[in-house]
Amino acid sequence: MRIATKILAVLILVWLFPVSSVLAAKQYKVLVVFSYEENFPWDGEIREGIESLFKGDAELTYFYMDTKVNLAAGKQKAAEAFELYQRLRPDGVIVADDNAQSMFVVPYLKDKVATPVIFCGVNTAPEAYGYPAKNVTGILERFHLEETIAFSRQFSPQIQTFAFLIKDSPVAKLIQEQLGTDADKLSARLVAFHQVKTEAQALQVATELRGKADLLLIESLQGVLDASGMPVKERKLVAQVVKSFAGPTAATNAYTVKYGALNAVIKTGQEQGNKAAEMLLKAMQGTPIADLPITRNYRGRRMVNVTTMRQLGITPTPIALRGVELVRTEQ
Repeated sequence: MRIATKILAVLILVWLFPVSSVLAAKQYKVLVVFSYEENFPWDGEIREGIESLFKGDAELTYFYMDTKVNLAAGKQKAAEAFELYQRLRPDGVIVADDNAQSMFVVPYLKDKVATPVIFCGVNTAPEAYGYPAKNVTGILERFHLEETIAFSRQFSPQIQTFAFLIKDSPVAKLIQEQLGTDADKLSARLVAFHQVKTEAQALQVATELRGKADLLLIESLQGVLDASGMPVKERKLVAQVVKSFAGPTAATNAYTVKYGALNAVIKTGQEQGNKAAEMLLKAMQGTPIADLPITRNYRGRRMVNVTTMRQLGITPTPIALRGVELVRTEQ
């Protein structure tokens, strides 16, 4: 009788807590290495995407390489990230953006450890890093550039040319290469690509582009220096650039629209982080890296800054604002 009672108790436990639920509850240790700074909005978006998938099912450790504001220290930061990896012994690693690939993943992890590594936010061709590797795959970051140009035309139909403004950095060179590759696919002609290091240079370029480009596309200006040699607040600089150009502006990131750019079909860090976390979870659960092919972002979201729209005297058609996220300039 006692044996029967014990068997019944075990059966009840199995019914209440199936094996699949026990396995699903395993908490993984995950190291996330960011190329940039903790306060950089893009990194915050990626972090949101990662956390939205794991939702407490992983012990997440974050490391920031700070290469937007201090590129020269990147290799030392990469060495520190590897020391952390060795101490932590994570079940998996997520690595965001290009600087961390060249400085951290390639020298320390690619084909050197068994730990699955998932990249996200990568602008360059993955072959440049030897991806995919036996332990590395991930999600590329690609602009919704033609979609943004077409969207911009709904507010300014005269747009035929555009210029690009970005902080001088290794990533800027990768983006310039991407623009060259995609030139034939764009409905507007690129007339200038400017990489700037200082606030004064950024404002001078924006002013000089008046009349030379119908649209100014603003990428990340994080780490641009002010007159004292300190990084200027990007919110302030974007607002100044928009004012200096005095015409239609567009962006690729949500925060740039919130800082003053007129519109965008944005790529999101949330998509990058969520997809990278999804791929890593599958790898940690036993899916071979070879069965997780490199992918890219596909979901674009339309945004319009109504503060800038009114300043430019633009009255859009109702259809142009259908399904669009409307924001005001953040002060």
